[in-house]
Amino acid sequence: MGTEEFLAWRQFNERLVSVGEQLLSEPFPQDPAVQAEGFDHLAEQVLCWLGWSIGFPSAQRPFFMRQNDLVTQWGGPNADNVYRHARIDPAHRYRIRGRMNSCQEFIMALRAGFMHQKTWGTLAEYNASDLGISEGEEFEIFLGGNGTEKGWLPIPEGAVMCSLREYYFDWKEEEPATFTIECLDAPQHLERVTSADFVEKIDDAANGVERSMTYWNEYMIAQRAMRTDNSFHGSFQQEKGLAAARYGFCFWNLEPDQALVIESDLPLAPYWSFQLYPMGWFELADPVERITSLNNRQLHISSDDKVRVVLSHRDCGAANWLDVGGRQIGLCTLRWFWPTGESAPEPKATLVQLDEVWNHLPEKTPKVSEDERSEVLAKRRRHLGWRFRT
Repeated sequence: MGTEEFLAWRQFNERLVSVGEQLLSEPFPQDPAVQAEGFDHLAEQVLCWLGWSIGFPSAQRPFFMRQNDLVTQWGGPNADNVYRHARIDPAHRYRIRGRMNSCQEFIMALRAGFMHQKTWGTLAEYNASDLGISEGEEFEIFLGGNGTEKGWLPIPEGAVMCSLREYYFDWKEEEPATFTIECLDAPQHLERVTSADFVEKIDDAANGVERSMTYWNEYMIAQRAMRTDNSFHGSFQQEKGLAAARYGFCFWNLEPDQALVIESDLPLAPYWSFQLYPMGWFELADPVERITSLNNRQLHISSDDKVRVVLSHRDCGAANWLDVGGRQIGLCTLRWFWPTGESAPEPKATLVQLDEVWNHLPEKTPKVSEDERSEVLAKRRRHLGWRFRT
């Protein structure tokens, strides 16, 4: 008894050891500090995918699992979001209920899988505002079957999950959104876990860890190879991704006494932001310890209707400063959602000496003192404490 389960468990651990061994050599980053973060990231991926495969396995008894919070990051998460995923099946009917509280918008995507899986893609997406749901309101949404209820939505064939991206534009110190999901036609009791169930789930978890670690590292390498460091090159919409999303990438490469000054026209969109990511892991760069993201409600806009952002290792005092945190190389993204026009911004990035930054900024650019910067960071931490408090 238990032989199959034990063998599956041993194989799972052996596969984790193999991933750890891979981190010690290229193509994974070999800088010692980055490598230490890589093992930290690996442990987070074990937590994430064990949780998804073992703790949230059923489309008949679904619950929303929060991912890409302060722990289980992968795939370039948005610093202004909370992400939740629940398993669904087109053969069943579901009810999603909750309250927006301080959440100002959400995108609900019905998907064929996560981007790093063999089968993936967004099959349908809905905005809270399009569904008539606003900040602070309660809501009820029905999915699947041939529903006639108010708020009913179909589930496309091939959809295996319902994914939510909650948006917190203003980073308030207030209650975040709540979401629940229930299958309306599930049996009263599901069967107890069997040996075959465990073997399948633990294999799925191992696949999640392996594919997340290798896929996103290779993704970052490939994206950098398509560009010249310290410059933006065009923009793109992710194939099979969200219809609402547009992206621009710039890989910085900065010595300690250098800075990157980014100047851009304002995206024609109600939401946009600049965010930083380390190489290898494509997780947010130090969202609690440093200011590594700023959105259009947090950024200072110059009088010429342009935005200018400074990336550097040390604080230059400019209002729109993003802290690269000692990382020589990393990715800066400009993302904008729900574009209102066809034109895309074309940011210009200029590599300068740190003590020359102010020569490249408008005269009336606000200066931020050390104490003021500390208070901004403390306020951001307080918001994150609310957003991810459970």
